Amino acid sequence: MDAVTTKGRFDLEAEVRDLAARRDIADAAARYMRGLDRLDPVLQRTAFHDDAIVDCGLMKGSADEFVDFAQGFLADMGATHHLLGQSRIAVTGETASGEWYFQAWHSLPTPEGGVRDLFISGRYLDEYACRDGDWRIVKRVLVTDWVKDDPGTLDFFAANPGAPRGGRRGADPSQ
Repeated sequence: MDAVTTKGRFDLEAEVRDLAARRDIADAAARYMRGLDRLDPVLQRTAFHDDAIVDCGLMKGSADEFVDFAQGFLADMGATHHLLGQSRIAVTGETASGEWYFQAWHSLPTPEGGVRDLFISGRYLDEYACRDGDWRIVKRVLVTDWVKDDPGTLDFFAANPGAPRGGRRGADPSQ
C-alpha cells in the first residue's frame, strides 16, 4: 500500500492500517505453524476463515478438511519443527496476497526402531481477507521446492535426559 496520497502527502493512517494488517497476517501464519508443531488443531484452524481452501499437493479441500489431514499426517511423527522464513505481503484494502518461505523438519520412526529426519522446504502462496477486523487465510497453495530424507538420531536426548524438549498435545514447556 502506498502511504502517499494523491496530493503527494504522507498518509499516516494508511501506513498504520497497512502495518497492522501485516502484523495480523504474520500472527495468523505463526498460529498455523505452532498448531502444526504442537498438534493443536484448534490453534491451527484459527489461521483460516471458514470458507478457506487449501491445496498442499497431497490433498485439496476446506480448512476443516485440511486441518484434519495435517493433524493426522503429523500425529505419528515423533516431533516436527516448522520454520517461517522471508515473506512478501501485498495489502489492498480488506484483502491481501502473500508468499512465505518455510522449512519443516519431521522426525519419522523407522521399522527398525530408529528415526529418519525428513526435511521439506517450500513456499506458501496465500490469499487473505479481513473480516470483522480479523485477518485470516482464505486460500493457500503449498509449493514444495526441495525434500531431503536422512537417517536421524535421538542421541542428544539420550545423553541429556534433563534438557527441556518440545512437546505436543499440550505437553510443551511453553504452555
